[in-house]
Amino acid sequence: MMERPEIDFIGGDAPTTLQISDLTVGDGAEATPGATVLVHYVGVEFESGEEFDASWNRGAPIEFPLRGLIQGWQDGIPGMRVGGRRQLVVPPEQAYGPAGGGHRLSGKTLVFVIDLLAVR
Repeated sequence: MMERPEIDFIGGDAPTTLQISDLTVGDGAEATPGATVLVHYVGVEFESGEEFDASWNRGAPIEFPLRGLIQGWQDGIPGMRVGGRRQLVVPPEQAYGPAGGGHRLSGKTLVFVIDLLAVR
């Protein structure tokens, strides 16, 4: 089992497109679009570096179908393999939409570090 990741503050201007970087490349089953994935993740705001959510805080990974998630995850998780850790930097358009959109994270660029534990 991997350790909880620390997300380094990135700084600079927020990207306007989805940024995908593999921190660890897995060698298990590959996540495909529309798959159901079991993940551990940490999410922070790009601008402040403040954590807004983490499955680690709940002590258990979370499983969900990709198609129910924000676009940044739908686009950013496929191609990952089980055992991998990937960082996604997700602009508002692929997260919770522009500022004023009604979600507390509307208008924010989000950084996630995602550990892929299983694909179903």
